[in-house]
Amino acid sequence: MRVLLTGGLGFIGSHLVRKFVASDWCTNLINLDNMSFGSNLNNVKDVETNKKYTFVYGDIRDPELVSKLIKDVDVVVNVAAETHVDRSISNPRPFVETNIVGTFNLLEACRHNDVRLFMQISTDEIYGDAVDGKSFNENDAFRPSSPYSATKAAADCLVMAYNRTYGLNTIITRSTNNFGPYQHPEKLIPKTIIRAALGLKIPIYGTGKQVRDWIYVEDHVEAVELALLKAKGGKIYNISAGNEVSNLEIVKQILNIMDKPISLIEHVEDRPGHDIRYSLDSSLIRCELGWAPRHNLFEALKKTVKWYMENEWWWRPLADERTLHPTPWKIKW
Repeated sequence: MRVLLTGGLGFIGSHLVRKFVASDWCTNLINLDNMSFGSNLNNVKDVETNKKYTFVYGDIRDPELVSKLIKDVDVVVNVAAETHVDRSISNPRPFVETNIVGTFNLLEACRHNDVRLFMQISTDEIYGDAVDGKSFNENDAFRPSSPYSATKAAADCLVMAYNRTYGLNTIITRSTNNFGPYQHPEKLIPKTIIRAALGLKIPIYGTGKQVRDWIYVEDHVEAVELALLKAKGGKIYNISAGNEVSNLEIVKQILNIMDKPISLIEHVEDRPGHDIRYSLDSSLIRCELGWAPRHNLFEALKKTVKWYMENEWWWRPLADERTLHPTPWKIKW
């Protein structure tokens, strides 16, 4: 099977690159990435000489390039996206252009070139706050709170429309918060690990009681691969591990693993539109496809801490002011 994977130099995308290249079912993998913020060639350094693997520098906002590449593949997996909520608050335009227009370009090329399957990698943030103990299922309404989540919700709507209107074979997966190796230091868990290692204060938005359902990235990519190979067209799957922990508690667990003092925590002004809780019901993918996460949260956190401490060469060039600034949504990007 020939695959076009977009955004394969990013965090989740690079894990999918390694997963697909190591598989028997994937014969050729094209990684299309524009090398913007969050992309890193070092994320796929271990596979760049693999005969199955081809890297193409380019952008999903370029319809001519997208159409040219799609002519030679069977499956498109769209991971390319502007992702950080804080940056979407500061400057939403790139999120609209990439997450909506870029997805449209891919869908158009797929429907005109008889691509076997289009797979959209989405997010739990499209559902918004999960209040009153609710966990969202795949049929719940979208209530996005940030420009980032609004553009991802719009992209999902396009994918669903192309499935119904044009009969394009599509699958959408929506995952909770990922963590693990190769995650950019702007994100909470790697930022906490790096700042703690450097003896710097660790900023926590507001009270830190915002709850996220954390999933180890390897569990996520296993679910994506399973859906790609076994799901029926038009299906949507939530992917979650059931690890609902507040931001404050996840930081405390990391400090405990690293034997660092709780006094490093510093509460800062909350960001605008901050959702209180995310929670997904992933019973559908568990029942229909037999998927289940393999990693315990605390053990996966220890593995993640160990990786960052052993791979300073990877994160040190990325740990600039934008990574370490306590209130990054105020920065003019």
